[in-house]
Amino acid sequence: MATPAQRKQAESFLGRAYQGALEGIGNLVPTQVKQGFETGVNLMSPQQKQETVSESGEKLLSSISNYSILSPQFKKELRERENITLTGTPQKFLGAYAARLLTDVGSDSTRHLYWRYNHPQAIADKIVEEAAGKHYKDLNQTQKALASLAVGGPVAASLGIVDLTNPGELFRPKGFAQSYAEPGSEDRRETDQPGLELIERVVLGRQGRPLKYETAKQDIPELTPERYGRYMKSYYQDKGITGLGLVKGTMENLKGEPEARIIGFPVGLQAVGALAGGAVALRGALNANPVVSRTQLAGESGAVKVTRNPGATRKAAAITLAGSLAGAFTGSLANQAIAAINNNPEKLPSTYEYQ
Repeated sequence: MATPAQRKQAESFLGRAYQGALEGIGNLVPTQVKQGFETGVNLMSPQQKQETVSESGEKLLSSISNYSILSPQFKKELRERENITLTGTPQKFLGAYAARLLTDVGSDSTRHLYWRYNHPQAIADKIVEEAAGKHYKDLNQTQKALASLAVGGPVAASLGIVDLTNPGELFRPKGFAQSYAEPGSEDRRETDQPGLELIERVVLGRQGRPLKYETAKQDIPELTPERYGRYMKSYYQDKGITGLGLVKGTMENLKGEPEARIIGFPVGLQAVGALAGGAVALRGALNANPVVSRTQLAGESGAVKVTRNPGATRKAAAITLAGSLAGAFTGSLANQAIAAINNNPEKLPSTYEYQ
């Protein structure tokens, strides 16, 4: 059994060996890479923080606001403040991004971005915020929530995750199974856990998996085996433009309508129309009738009188809702037109109804 003195000697030896190994590895790294690493670390220090403001009034901090390696702000600051670029100083650029990657992994920065924007509804909220313009910053949080709801409601109803005409089956969308159907059940349109089903669909925004063809056809009479097969291939096998299945699309879903899938969630023309119409209407309403007016006071240098218009928010929300509904209606008409073409029997083989 080792004595305390022997254990202390062994620990000292291991410590020196570890330190020596780190120094040896460090000596293999080019000087400019190490310099770039130090520059990257310094650029992300609190002392280097800088702030700008976006058009919507949101504060845009420097590269320390979020340590994600995907942030374009870090690359911009490397170029503008340190004159480090991929083509001009590749070794320093590599070192700086090595520091960025280490910090990203340790702080979960990129994963936090995914957790924040892991659903089309969250992405839509951010788009509305950016598109609303400079007067959006004058809204308080409750007013912003009201404006966002005027867009978010029609968008959420248009995503295809819920079918508002099917309350009897907890708003299950046509062609898709309940997530908590009884194990081994023949008809997966019935759920065994209605409470969890409602949370899964309404709160978490999950659509469920496609039904088997025979059951899906009962929901969608015009569904054909060929379309079903193509959609299932797209749903399960298509890896999309990223090669990871994060963003992909098909011109023909189970209903014959075009559909994109973002992080596994469906987005169709109706949802896109609702988002575009609502965002444009909100920006126009706030520009035409700002919630806050500022008046320069005479005789007082820099003093400004701020006046709030309580009715402007309600009016802007009403205009936004009208714009979002109009956009959703336009998208729905486009879907119907495309589906009518895709469902035209002349396009299908004469044996499209297989028994």
